[in-house]
Formats: sequence, structure tokens, C-alpha cells
Amino acid sequence: MTDAIREKCKLLRLAYVADMYEKVPFENPEQYLIDLLQQEIELREIAKGERLIKKAKFMNEKELDDYRWGEHIHFPTNLDRDGLESLSFIKRKENVILSGAPGTGKSHLATALGRKACRNGYEVRFYRVADLIDLLEKSWAEGRYQLLRNRFNKVDMIILDEMGYVPFSKDGAELLFQLISDWYEQKSLIITSNLEFSQWNKIFVDARLTAALVDRVIHHAHILSFTGDSYRVKHALSNR
Repeated sequence: MTDAIREKCKLLRLAYVADMYEKVPFENPEQYLIDLLQQEIELREIAKGERLIKKAKFMNEKELDDYRWGEHIHFPTNLDRDGLESLSFIKRKENVILSGAPGTGKSHLATALGRKACRNGYEVRFYRVADLIDLLEKSWAEGRYQLLRNRFNKVDMIILDEMGYVPFSKDGAELLFQLISDWYEQKSLIITSNLEFSQWNKIFVDARLTAALVDRVIHHAHILSFTGDSYRVKHALSNR
């Protein structure tokens, strides 16, 4: 009987019913069928979220459940923790900028928000900015830059981690600017940076390009500032 059920489920593309039908409590036919199909829907959503997480290429498995919220995070007046965790800014195609000293939890928070977005069905991509610049320059040199741009057509949110840690070449900065111009008011960005906007000219060699880029990034943006000492330094000192 189980093989026959599995075959019918396969024909109907029901991936989980054959594994769950014996585990769902039975009170009446309608209740049983509804609960069984609900299990199929929920397990499909979980599997989809995990596929999206894999496609996003996060650097680690940081989650919101183990994030240390504290007074070192300063929210803007139009956003609080609940609003941030709701991910409503993605629907509105708004940006989130996490700015502050290294080691204060910016990358952890960006990754955790991205992973939750994947589980909510959003297409997300994660890049360290230096790695993205290398990819852009390589694709340009090989004549594949337009193909790379097209990869983001169906993406809802892009996370750009560590903006400002490594200065760019002029070509790399221009290619990144072109991408961010493509995404302007079309997608959400989460950007982590150890530099204030007034210091971005240290990494973008052209002052006019820097001004234009900052203008696009901060329009429709929520800016969170991070203060305090590095968690990594405090952890190392406590171990000593």
C-alpha cells in the first residue's frame, strides 16, 4: 500500500504526504485532509527556504535567535527592532545601513535578517563587497558583465558586507555603482560598513561617483549605528 501511495503522490507532485499521512491525527475526513495538506504546504515552505538560503551563499549560519541586542545599537526614529525583524522594508524596497566599529555585530545581524528573508520566500544574495568587486572586474574582462547583471533580475534583497574595509580600483567602483543604480528603488539592500558616509570617498576614488552612490543608497534607507567595543576583542580578553 505504501508504494502505491508514494507513486500517486509522485504523480501529483506531493513531496511529503506519503511520509506524513500516518502521523496526522484523524477526527473526521475533512479535518484529516485539511491537516495533511497543511503539513505538505508547511514542509514545502521549509524546503524552499533552505534552498533559498543555499542560493544566497551566506558566509555563516548566524540567526536572529542568538543575536545579542543591546544599547550599542541605535535605531532611527522610523524603525525599531520589531519593524526590522518583520522585514517589511523589503516589500517597500527600502535599504538598511548598519554602520559602526568592527566587531559590534553588524555582519551577524545582516546575515540573520537575510536568512529569515529566505525562509519567508525572498530571493537574497550575500556578498562581501571586496569579493563582489573582484567578480565584477573579472566578468567585465571576460565580456560577461551583462550576464552577471541579469542574475539579479529576480532577486529581492542584496546584502553587501564590509563596505569600506578594502579600497576599490576606479573600474571596480564604477561597475559597483552601475549595479547599485540598477537596484535603486527596485530591490532592498543591507549594507554593513565601518565607515561613515562622509568617509566613503576613501574607498571610491571619484568624489562625484561617491556622492551619487551615497545619494542612491541612503534614499529610502534606515540607518542603524553601532557603538561600543568589539565582541571578538572582549571574547578574546575574557578567554585570557
